Amino acid sequence: MTTSDPTGGAPNDEFALSLASEIQRVANAYFMGVPGPALNAPPAVSPSPPVGAPVPIAPPNPGPSALAVGAGGAAPSVSAPPVPGIVHRPPLAAGPLPDEASLRAAPAMFADSLGTTPVALAQGPNALGSAAQEGSGSPLYFLALAGPPQAALAPAFTPTPVSAPAAPASPTTAPFTPPAAASTPFAPSPPFAPTSALGSAPAFAPAFAPTPASASAFAPTPAFAPTPAFAPTPAFAPTFAPAFAPAPAFALEPAFALEPAPAFISAPELAFAPTPRSPTPPSPTPNEYRPEVVPYVASGARPFDPNVVKRDFPILRERVHGRPLVWLDNAATTQKPQSVIDRISAYYEHENSNVHRAAHTLAARATDAYESARDKVRGLLHAPSPKDIVFVRGATEGINLVAKSWGDRHVGAGDEIVITWLEHHANIVPWQQLCALKGARLRVAPVDDRGQVILEQYERLLGPKTRIASIPHVSNALGTIVPVREMIEMAHRHGAVVHVDGAQAVSHMPVDVQALDCDFYTFSGHKIFAPMGIGAVFGKSSLLETMPPWQGGGNMIQDVTFEKTTYQGAPWRFEAGTGSIADAVGLGAAIDYVQAIGLDVIERYEHELRLYAEEKLAQVPGLKMIGTAPDKAGVLSFVLDGVRTEDVGAALDQEGIAVRSGHHCAQPILRRFGLESTVRASLAPYNTQEDIDALESALRRLQTGRPSPPPLS
Repeated sequence: MTTSDPTGGAPNDEFALSLASEIQRVANAYFMGVPGPALNAPPAVSPSPPVGAPVPIAPPNPGPSALAVGAGGAAPSVSAPPVPGIVHRPPLAAGPLPDEASLRAAPAMFADSLGTTPVALAQGPNALGSAAQEGSGSPLYFLALAGPPQAALAPAFTPTPVSAPAAPASPTTAPFTPPAAASTPFAPSPPFAPTSALGSAPAFAPAFAPTPASASAFAPTPAFAPTPAFAPTPAFAPTFAPAFAPAPAFALEPAFALEPAPAFISAPELAFAPTPRSPTPPSPTPNEYRPEVVPYVASGARPFDPNVVKRDFPILRERVHGRPLVWLDNAATTQKPQSVIDRISAYYEHENSNVHRAAHTLAARATDAYESARDKVRGLLHAPSPKDIVFVRGATEGINLVAKSWGDRHVGAGDEIVITWLEHHANIVPWQQLCALKGARLRVAPVDDRGQVILEQYERLLGPKTRIASIPHVSNALGTIVPVREMIEMAHRHGAVVHVDGAQAVSHMPVDVQALDCDFYTFSGHKIFAPMGIGAVFGKSSLLETMPPWQGGGNMIQDVTFEKTTYQGAPWRFEAGTGSIADAVGLGAAIDYVQAIGLDVIERYEHELRLYAEEKLAQVPGLKMIGTAPDKAGVLSFVLDGVRTEDVGAALDQEGIAVRSGHHCAQPILRRFGLESTVRASLAPYNTQEDIDALESALRRLQTGRPSPPPLS
């Protein structure tokens, strides 16, 4: 590519890219606290990274991450500093807040100086697609303006929702309203409304002056002084105002929230495309929620790529018996992405302390991280408040908490508890124990030959004596998705409380406990890519506040004397002793991971992969599927004629394929089908059609007695 003198000739693509790279450097230094030269020193111009490469803000994981490239529509993510606390940024020159006229004039100024067409990415970042593909291979960058990182805020926070931003806190300026007709395609930013907690946001005025010293590279003057050839007015100093930006995986979100942009306007994202190209912009994509400078990334409609997700899980690079690991035992436990592993390591390296009971810095960090994870669980389940979330070791402990705390107070002799044939043992045994203790009766709703709850018979079991119905969201043995919303409504009509066992649902589909109107919801973290030993219970606040503690000890008390003890309110009264703090922080990181991909995206992909798997396995001679409900999660339970299930599991293991063989802690439902065990393959977003093909081929060889091919060296 030829270059022209940036001060005299017509600037070209290389000049525009150099300017964009400089804007990136300054914004990174401001937003992320990236170490480097002072902002008023001329930076060295480095070669532009390839299109789509992640911005080098944090050390990358091996291979591109699903979070970095936006697999399945995930917003690209940039890691923030690993330690919560103040981020020390270089000073920036103060400047006045821009007015509307200055904002609208800015794109024209850029265009006049650069000979380029300003593209408002509020109309869709794909407007740059052809430019990125047809140009020299250098990336086109844009700014995602979402505010300073949460690590830069004071350490004492009250969590705010991620999915539903809080109301604006005393804006100092009126919301920006665009005029009826705009002369340039420039999208205004969210309202400039810093709260008193943040103070006045510093103005960011990247005023660059090309010098005549270099004809091939853009060299800003040391003072960033504008020249007549390229001189944005002083009023063009766009403030990077926070706009409901969630914290990094380790930092608690602040109690304040600024007013978001109008629904029809994206955050202002300005990029430069050569004038001759006029790509048609696609529909707008959602606002970026993190302050970052990112390379051009396609819109959220990009296809989901499980291979990108798979690269985020280091254990999936293992070899078993000389063959690549194919993990199809996800209903038992899921593997952990590098981001979760790193977050737990960062906790032990920088934050490790007990929570709530100290005034030192590490205790504050640990408490912030722990309570931030609680709020992320709230967001995952769409619960009304973090106080509705109780941390437990897993779904089993959560169900026991409900049975022993709520059940002990509300279930008496002659009362009834209703469950279904689909239950995991964890949703049977605690209720049996409660019935034996109280003299109550356990009633079980039947299922049909496809593994679906027979709703008419379920409702007939409900009555005035029913105190609680405890039902699964998804069957762990068959994969049946239970119509919990309808079953909850039926139970509520009879005055019963409803608990939902969500262990097999939370990693596979969106869950909204308010829409379901369930009274309790439990799940295990290790089923959603989080560490083992952590889980959560959602409970309606009206119920949690009336429930007594089920364990006693430290952390759950307000005052202790030898005569009496006063307990904390919910949820802390149910969290006696030192909790699994690092595991809770890891759970928060896992929630960040799945929400970046999108649970709706995961649900659609796993549905398609399950249909593909059922079609392939139907071709294996002698294979019979167990549980054929039309509405299923990614569980494939089957038996193979003439081969014991444990032998199937062992043979598959020799080919590097991990499945579960046995009763899956759900003996009653298997016996409903006349079986003591099945082979169960279960899916996750990192599984691929190639994994299914490997399973089918191995089962065919096992059934026909053909030897397995030798492992690849």
